[in-house]
Amino acid sequence: MLGSHGVGWKARVALAIGVIVAVAFPAGASAAGGGLSPVNLAATTGAPATESTPTPGSTECTTNPEGVRSCLPVTPGTLVEGVVAPPENAPAAVKAAIAAANKIHTLPYIWGGGHARWWSPGYDCSGAVSYALHGAGLITTPMDSGEMMSWGVAGKGRWITIYANAGHAFAVIDGVRWDTAGDSNGTGPRWHPEMVSTAGYVARHPAGY
Repeated sequence: MLGSHGVGWKARVALAIGVIVAVAFPAGASAAGGGLSPVNLAATTGAPATESTPTPGSTECTTNPEGVRSCLPVTPGTLVEGVVAPPENAPAAVKAAIAAANKIHTLPYIWGGGHARWWSPGYDCSGAVSYALHGAGLITTPMDSGEMMSWGVAGKGRWITIYANAGHAFAVIDGVRWDTAGDSNGTGPRWHPEMVSTAGYVARHPAGY
């Protein structure tokens, strides 16, 4: 695992130079850095949100005059040809996060990619997650994986969950994993139909989702 996934702000000036170099010498799809092996960290997943106990500030939940609370059902997105199509009832921010991720789903893994600036010829793990969150209007500055460990609200979200530790980060958006771990399509920001172990990761989610 590359400890550099959780790149801090002090390294971002150097990363800007790295991105410029990457434009001139693009990294291949087989670039190293899947980073799924968790570090020695106790998992803190928190209580997952459910239909009856939605995340704080959920925008898709209403209460009728009789005081009965109901929420839109979370229907998983559909993964086709490498991109995800969200269900019609997904909140606008969730659709925007998916649309942003779809824009970069063929790019390679580049260490530090997505931290010096939003658009990059490639992304690392936290850069790819940050890009999706930014597309949804949920963040204004890229985060490294360490910062993601304390971002948002503890536990799983109904629509978006970030899993982070000191060395890696990935997201589950509308039931589909968004990760830079390698697969048959190469290493870089990709949608994955299967889930992986979250042991050693902290689960966080944006309030309301």
